[in-house]
Amino acid sequence: MREIVIGRNDAGQRLDKFITKALDLPTGLLYKSIRLKKIKVNRKRAEIGQVLHEGDVLQCFLAPEFFAKLDREQAEVSFGSVQVHLSVIYEDENILLADKPQGVSVHEDESSSINTLITHIQAYLYQKGEYDPRDEQSFAPALCNRIDRNTGGIVIAAKNAEALRIMNEKIKAREIDKRYLALIHGVPKRKSDTLRAYLIKDEKTNTVRVFDKEVRGAKEIVTRYTLLSSRGNESLIEVELLTGRTHQIRAHMAHIGHPLVGDGKYGINRDDKKRGHKFQALYSYKLRFAFTTDAGALQYLSGREFSVDRESIYFTKGFI
Repeated sequence: MREIVIGRNDAGQRLDKFITKALDLPTGLLYKSIRLKKIKVNRKRAEIGQVLHEGDVLQCFLAPEFFAKLDREQAEVSFGSVQVHLSVIYEDENILLADKPQGVSVHEDESSSINTLITHIQAYLYQKGEYDPRDEQSFAPALCNRIDRNTGGIVIAAKNAEALRIMNEKIKAREIDKRYLALIHGVPKRKSDTLRAYLIKDEKTNTVRVFDKEVRGAKEIVTRYTLLSSRGNESLIEVELLTGRTHQIRAHMAHIGHPLVGDGKYGINRDDKKRGHKFQALYSYKLRFAFTTDAGALQYLSGREFSVDRESIYFTKGFI
């Protein structure tokens, strides 16, 4: 028999959902174990949909192999040896806002398994004594939003399960206002405009196509830009996404004849690379918590705005 104590970040979950996350237990066997009282809560018969509370103790009469996932996550961690490189814009007990550099992946992918934003955030919190995987059953500090590896800017990380749940709800409800800076080829005819079009994603090539008229399978995109300044045949614009689709800014601006400087996927960046533009000139530089509904434990963030110094972004030099 093995006992599992429910902590703060595990509370509020259904018993079956928690077990699925924490243990290597097949679904059928999970339900059978609960039914046969091989999984109890506080030494009492448990129900599949029972909601767990902080301090609850699970008694699990299961074979050792089913605890392999839990044991791996609670094993000695290597976060202490990570040399953290992290630019923190804001931090409190619930969230952390990090300025992700261009060229860094947010999560593990084929190009990087260690030097990722989430690894550095978790190592940072571990070294501060705010996070230890051995104290958690099913939660780890997590990112609430993502941006492409070659795009820089503000990323939100949640330090606890409640903050993660609330932030995910607010992002889905579009109650977080984000603004981007982009350096584009050419000078737009209008100083500001709201662009509307339709987008289709090609999963095989990880690219998108943009159409002026609705086509089968396409999703509407709405992109608003404001011209900030121009120099020669390049312009710096601020962009607001009124819809959030894959590669929306890059593809939409290229569609109207103004591809981003340094963008090899939706533009021709051979000459841009020669001038030192290694990545597409796109940066998520400003974020505002524009809550219109109750945000519970994060209500104190409502109305607050955070930004990256525009002069610190490499492609804005000479335009600010």
